[in-house]
Order: sequence, then C-alpha cells, then structure tokens
Amino acid sequence: MKKIHWGILGCANIARRAVIPGISASETGVVSAIASRGSEKAKQFAEELKIPTAYGSYEELLADPTIDAVYIPLPNHLHKEWTIRAAEAGKHVLCEKPLALDAMEATKMVASCEKAGVVFAEAFMYRYHPRYTMIRDVISSGEIGDIRGIHGTFTFNNAKDKGNVRYKQEWGGGSLYDVGVYPISAARMILGEEPQAATVHALFSKEHDEVDMMASGILEFANGVALTFDCGMWAAFRNTLEIIGTDGRIEVPSAFITEQNEADNFYVFTNDGRREVEVPRLNQYALQADAIGRSILTGEPLPFPATDAIENMKVLDACLTSARERRRVEI
Repeated sequence: MKKIHWGILGCANIARRAVIPGISASETGVVSAIASRGSEKAKQFAEELKIPTAYGSYEELLADPTIDAVYIPLPNHLHKEWTIRAAEAGKHVLCEKPLALDAMEATKMVASCEKAGVVFAEAFMYRYHPRYTMIRDVISSGEIGDIRGIHGTFTFNNAKDKGNVRYKQEWGGGSLYDVGVYPISAARMILGEEPQAATVHALFSKEHDEVDMMASGILEFANGVALTFDCGMWAAFRNTLEIIGTDGRIEVPSAFITEQNEADNFYVFTNDGRREVEVPRLNQYALQADAIGRSILTGEPLPFPATDAIENMKVLDACLTSARERRRVEI
C-alpha cells in the first residue's frame, strides 16, 4: 500500500508525545517532515524523532510536493489560517482540537477544504478506538435500558505553568477549549443528536489571563436527557465518562486518554452485578491516522465528517457565552 507522507506544522508536545508516534505506528502513514518558526528548533525535533526533513517555516513545508497531509498542533488561534493555507496547497489536514475559536471559523475551514478537495479531520483520537463502538453496542442491546443521562469529566492541574499557551485568552485558552470539548463531543456521539441548550458556570482566573480554569455545565438534549460535565486545568486529574440508563449504567474510568500498557476496560452495572468489558490495547492515534489515510488513499468516508466539528464548535460557543454571561444559552 502507498504510504501517506505527513508533515507536522509545529513542535507541540502533543505531536512529540502522541501523534507522531501514532502516525509512525500506523499502517498507512509515515512522518516525513516537520516545520517550526525557526530552523534550529525544527532540526532538533527532527533529530530526536528521526524525521527526515526539517523546515524553518510552515510555508516551506507546505511547498514540499512530497508531503500529502499535514497535522496542525498549533495554538488554537492559528488553526484557521494554517488549515486554509494547507488546503490551498493541496494538503490533506488533521487539525488539533478544538478545530477553531468559534463555529464561524470552523465553517470557513471546512468550506476551504471542500473547495480544495482535501480530507479534513479534527483530532479527537479517542473516537477512533473500538471501545466506543463496543459501548454503543451495549447501549443498543438494551442492557442498561433507556439512557437517562451522561456525566463526563476531564481535569488536570497545570496552573503553575503561567506561560502556557492554554492561559492566553486571545489564543483560545481555557479549559472548555482544551478539555471540555471531550465530554461534549462524546455525548453528541453517543446520543447521536445535538444539544438544545447549554448552561455553564466557570472559574475565570486573573492569574491566567481571565481564561476559564474550571467549568461545570449541563447540556440539554431531547427527551429530558442531559450531559453534565466538568473540565479544568487547575484541579486533580480525572478522565471519566458515565452513561446512566433506566436499568443500568456504564462506567468508563479512562474515557479519553488511554495507555497501551494499562487496562482501559469499561464496566457495565445492572441488577445482575458488575460486568467488566475487556478492551483491545490499541494505539488510538495510529487508528486515527489510518482512518484518515484510508480516506485519502481509497476514498473511504471518514467515520466523523468535517461538518461534525462545526456542530461541536456551536456547542462550545454556547458554553463559553453561558459561562461569561452567567445565563442559559439556546443552541
């Protein structure tokens, strides 16, 4: 099979730690180039990760005719510009979440990629892991009855790193952008529908450029079902999802971040007791790369179309408005 040659726009930690190793472990892709705003940093990164080519500018990488696709792990406020420029250069795009700063930006990005005829995906790696197909199968079987609610969490404490890009308001900083998007996207995926309204309460920190360092919210779905969630960057680490039904519930202890060498199973609780569902130990970043690779190589549709990112941004827009204005926002 022909390999997709990937270029990486930026030297972010998520690229080093997870996405580049994932692409390298995939069946369809190989990382062929990396670019930074300075050639020295790009060369150091390339040497560390054994990437053949290093560029001192993003423009140089986009001009490389051997690069088929790019991964964009840049700060959130740069996603729109470099997605559009990559599409115009004929490169397929995997863009880190959140896709944009708002739904309007996301719409323009999707339209640019459609016009250029390139594949475009948002980097929600967890959705490509078979755990979520298995979870949806349990729900479809009727084992836990009708869904009555979902609760999701994603928190960590990095508050001491005051210079972090997550703490720059103009750059799209804040916990809703960074980790709140995970339980929000998961609820939409599991329920297969869009929420109707959002109410969010948040801690905006003067020490961190007034970004939301902690947020708790409720999304209203049809038939009285809701997602309750909390997300934060100044709280103890949690990474969970619970789906509550009329006859049982599903607990996912490591809902979004998984480790290949640890058990990432989920649990089904009913009147018959607790049942542990064994999950394959797979690299979800490699699975993500292969889904995109197959779409590029064979035309296979992505499991999550680019338009899904626009819908997710609409929800995020409502959450941020609710948190800042202290009111319920209809979507």
